Amino acid sequence: QVQLVESGGGLVQPGGSLRLSCAASGSSVSIAHMAWYRQAPGKQREYVAHPTSGGNTNYADSVKGRFTISRDNAKNTAYLQMNSLKPEDTAVYYCNLIWRGQEYWGQGTQVTVSS
Repeated sequence: QVQLVESGGGLVQPGGSLRLSCAASGSSVSIAHMAWYRQAPGKQREYVAHPTSGGNTNYADSVKGRFTISRDNAKNTAYLQMNSLKPEDTAVYYCNLIWRGQEYWGQGTQVTVSS
């Protein structure tokens, strides 16, 4: 069984930064393909970013150049660094992992961008 535990959300002013964390636990789980999604109030969950098999990273156009994903394999933790935040980035952010044919989601962490 895999568990994903998120942290790092909060309230930030426009132009500010936050870093979200997603810690994975479970037998031999790899976070190499941890993806990130978000869901704004009244909207469907949308894709944010994920690492590709070729070692690159894909980002949604709405976050490209502002968000960066990374990971610390020793801590089995993935990160979403969010810079130049905008009010439209307000959402609950989720990490997502498909491991051995099963899909797992973090519990979600609220990010609110407001002055």
